[in-house]
Amino acid sequence: MMKLLLAVPLLSLILTALEARPKPAAVKCKTGPLDIVFVIDSSRSVRPFEFETMRRFLIDIIQNLEVGPNATRVGVIQYSSQVQNIFSLKTFFKRADMEKAINSIVPLAQGTMTGLAIQYVMNLAFTIQEGARPLHKKIPRVAVIVTDGRPQDRVTEVAAQARNAGIEIYAVGVQRADMNSLRAMASHPLEEHVFLVESFDLIQQFGKQFQDKLCGVDMCTEMDHGCQHTCVSVPGSFYCECNPGYKLNTDGKTCSPIDACADGKHGCEHQCVSSRGSYTCRCRAGYDLNQDKKTCTMINYCSFGNHSCQHKCVSIPNGYYCRCNDGFTLQADGKVCQECKSGHFDLVLVIDGSKSVRPQNFELVKQFVNQIVDFLDVSPHGTRVGLVQYSSRVRTEFPLNQYETAEDIKKAVLKVEYMEKGTMTGLALKHMLEHSFSEAEGARPFSQNIPRIGLVFTDGRSQDDISEWARKAKESGITMFVVGVGKAVEEELREIASEPVEQHFSYSADFSTMTHIVDNLKVNICPEEGKGEIEIRSPCECEALVQFQSNTVGILENLTEKLAQMTARLEDLENQISNKK
Repeated sequence: MMKLLLAVPLLSLILTALEARPKPAAVKCKTGPLDIVFVIDSSRSVRPFEFETMRRFLIDIIQNLEVGPNATRVGVIQYSSQVQNIFSLKTFFKRADMEKAINSIVPLAQGTMTGLAIQYVMNLAFTIQEGARPLHKKIPRVAVIVTDGRPQDRVTEVAAQARNAGIEIYAVGVQRADMNSLRAMASHPLEEHVFLVESFDLIQQFGKQFQDKLCGVDMCTEMDHGCQHTCVSVPGSFYCECNPGYKLNTDGKTCSPIDACADGKHGCEHQCVSSRGSYTCRCRAGYDLNQDKKTCTMINYCSFGNHSCQHKCVSIPNGYYCRCNDGFTLQADGKVCQECKSGHFDLVLVIDGSKSVRPQNFELVKQFVNQIVDFLDVSPHGTRVGLVQYSSRVRTEFPLNQYETAEDIKKAVLKVEYMEKGTMTGLALKHMLEHSFSEAEGARPFSQNIPRIGLVFTDGRSQDDISEWARKAKESGITMFVVGVGKAVEEELREIASEPVEQHFSYSADFSTMTHIVDNLKVNICPEEGKGEIEIRSPCECEALVQFQSNTVGILENLTEKLAQMTARLEDLENQISNKK
């Protein structure tokens, strides 16, 4: 009991000491980020000591705001008959710097042009150039107008424009302020945005009320906001933001990666690969990305030095092929050339001149035609060549019997003019069958057994039916080859081609890489040699026959020599036997 009585005075002493301790400083207002501009009336009706009270009011509010470039930004302007910017939203991010600037304000002491001040706030103070954050970031824009009198200009219209521009306006009137003008300026609801105090001494009460409005509940921590990435609290509400490289979806909560390739401004030559708001360029197979990280260069597989081509190596995407010099034909191994001209036949080339080909690519088509002519043995009694161009109509550029040399044909091809317009491939096949392979245009009679070959070149889907005339052409004995480029339809190409389709059908992804098809055509067209009244022997066959004859003669001569040697030895043995007898 005595111990308990001794403890009571000690407990009282501790409690007294705790009460005497200095209380911790009040926690500063934890608002979400704001852009807030104070608009201060410094007209002549505001007396010096009243202006000092207003100066103190500003400093007290700022001291309780969480200021910073990513928190609340503050600007201050004063006005009378003119408007003066004290500091803008981008000027200061420390309270001490703001307090120093406020203490340096010299009142203007002129008229009360409140409408002019609101116009300045809307046109300048809340611009991105002056430090306001973009509207899409949803940072509240707040203007606090403090005035002590009736405006000398009109405020209703300009205040409405400012509110429509997204600026929330608080109107604070002191002493002689006109309530109707305050209500015309303020945002709705008016009971939350209009304040009237009897004197500057009581303006501190408004400061406490205004601070309470700004220091609302942090909605991001007090409720289930549902933001996928980041929740941003603002007075009385919140909004969601996405991490860099993502965009906010229409639900206002979830985020999706930004497709940096979608706007088409990436500049990638081949493929654009999007990745979290950025992108990288990628090349198709067989190409390397250049140092500019956008354009691509085809890999030169021939430069590796392991192609084994006898004459020329031609690099293509994903590999290479061998090409022979003019006058030579590539052999079955794809590497070796013997000098062997193609057989003789009547060849009609049918080329697509539709608008989808485009002028620069049509020039490549003409070069392609001339490369085919280069490996032909053109003459009146050898191979004859005709050329047909088609688009929405069909035009014979020259018939089979017009030119007698390869050089004349190549010159005529270079002079062919691009037709443009549609793609009537079926009509072109009909023209080829009924006109181009007629005897009137130079086709030799079937009785001479000269093969007839049609080569169709196209880059797109036909606008008419091809089935009937492709079938009739092949039934009439014409061997049909077809070359497709770009958007050519494989089903149509196969319908045009003769059997076996794989030997009569070729395709190239674009015009610049179609030259490799020429060598394929050489291999496939050469076997179509004529066996008619003009008997033609392949030089390759002649060389083989001569070689065979030479080898046979050599073997026979060797056998004859050995037989003579054996005969001589037999005669010698017979003589020896006779001498012994």
